[in-house]
Amino acid sequence: MAKIKDVAKLANVSPSTVSLVLNNKGYVSEATRAKVQAAVKELNYVPSEVARNLSLNRTNIIGVIIPDIAHPFFAALLHEIEIALYRYGYKTMICSTGEKENSELVFLDMLRRHTMDGLIVGAHALHLESYRDIDLPIVAFDRFINDSIPIVRADHNQGGTMAAKALLARKPKHVVQITGHPSVHTPAHEHEDVFSRCIQEAGIQLDSVVMSANALRPEDFARAAQKVFDRYPDVDAISSTDLGAIAALREASLRRRRVPEELSIVAYDGTYLSRLPSLMLTAILQPISELGKKAADTIIAMIRHEPLPDLTPLPMKFQQGETC
Repeated sequence: MAKIKDVAKLANVSPSTVSLVLNNKGYVSEATRAKVQAAVKELNYVPSEVARNLSLNRTNIIGVIIPDIAHPFFAALLHEIEIALYRYGYKTMICSTGEKENSELVFLDMLRRHTMDGLIVGAHALHLESYRDIDLPIVAFDRFINDSIPIVRADHNQGGTMAAKALLARKPKHVVQITGHPSVHTPAHEHEDVFSRCIQEAGIQLDSVVMSANALRPEDFARAAQKVFDRYPDVDAISSTDLGAIAALREASLRRRRVPEELSIVAYDGTYLSRLPSLMLTAILQPISELGKKAADTIIAMIRHEPLPDLTPLPMKFQQGETC
């Protein structure tokens, strides 16, 4: 395989001149440019992408931090982000923080050392102090990090209202919500707060089962669903994310509770799990495709020093299923 010094030797120029021609930088006479281009063609020389990016002070790599790549919502979101970044000519480096101590800090350090061009943070960002004074392209997905880092998110206020209205239409007497841990700084908690307010304003009994921080696996939600029925045996309406809703369905079946006749369930997220052929969930759908594209558009705009796109929270959709 030909190297840059082989091209330089054939064209009778220095390797630095070949580099200027390949990167279209600096002044090179037309005659010299033609000689270099002819040598490149004759030797079938393919420039090193790594070397070229180093000379341009870029990597064409964007890091994406998510809590768990196995979680259906984050897997779907990552799929959309990766497609959108690829269309911009960027590759994706993935960091799944689950069960990896300080992995988020490792990616931040890579960004500081210019091992990547930008960072999309969708993890729970428990190391908020580490983001102070970082003047580099960072976009937060559904996370409050600091005032200088833009946030891409759905309209969780609208989502919480939609979930409450769906359950209130069933005239419940006792609603239980499976919620995320309050230590996680995320706008997604807005839907839980709004949901609670709507249920309480309607005069309906409301209780909550709180998940541990970073509890995202099916077994975590299975334990939460068991707690719901153990603590509140008279529950007749449940709100949770897709995994929580599915866990509640399974637990209801084990306890011979009929859905939706005796128990109504609303899911939040609207991943493919909410549309399984066996039973379609009544669900509040996050616009996952649009969220992924918006995250990609925003980080690219920051890298290119262009105006950011509109970051107004994206609207939710309602899916009428068989559980409510």
